[in-house]
Amino acid sequence: MDFYYLPGSAPCRAVQMTAAAVGVELNLKLTNLMAGEHMKPEFLKLNPQHCIPTLDDNGFSLWESRAIQIYLVEKYGKDDKLYPKDPQKRAVVNQRLFFDMGTLYQRFGDYWYPQIFAKQPANAENEKKMKEAVGFLNTFLEGQEYAAGSDLTIADLSLAASIATYEVAGFDFAPYPNVAAWLARCKANAPGYALNQAGADEFKAKFMS
Repeated sequence: MDFYYLPGSAPCRAVQMTAAAVGVELNLKLTNLMAGEHMKPEFLKLNPQHCIPTLDDNGFSLWESRAIQIYLVEKYGKDDKLYPKDPQKRAVVNQRLFFDMGTLYQRFGDYWYPQIFAKQPANAENEKKMKEAVGFLNTFLEGQEYAAGSDLTIADLSLAASIATYEVAGFDFAPYPNVAAWLARCKANAPGYALNQAGADEFKAKFMS
């Protein structure tokens, strides 16, 4: 199973943790976006949207990290703990996944990427929105160990990839004790978290130093 990725990418790291959780070995294909490897004809055949992560499972190609996570647990998961079959429990996992994509990870990028890639000054309003997103997660975690309840799910793996990036960027979690405690649990219990940490550290070394 070929996996086109960059280790510093939070969405790529979410997929790597999910693969570790279901016991799937990924054939890692480092993809240099700066060199335009994602625009080569052979890659465009796999993914006309030319983004990473991209998975090629014996001729079946899929992109968008959360879609890949769902595919991996539905095809290779040994039970439904990571992605419950119960409609309401699954709906909460989905909500957290979409929250990560559209709010938590998005707002990190809105604040940091103009500074990193366009050398723009920090935007105070975007910083406020980024902190608000972490506050939402802190509220979701009130009274429960993981993002969607008592069990670790793919929502935690996706969120943990994003929050690890916040962490290496120097975000202060002190005002968000539920997030800090949850992150510690993820570090201790999430399969493949060492890969997530290594990738986040690489992101820091490349872009935050």
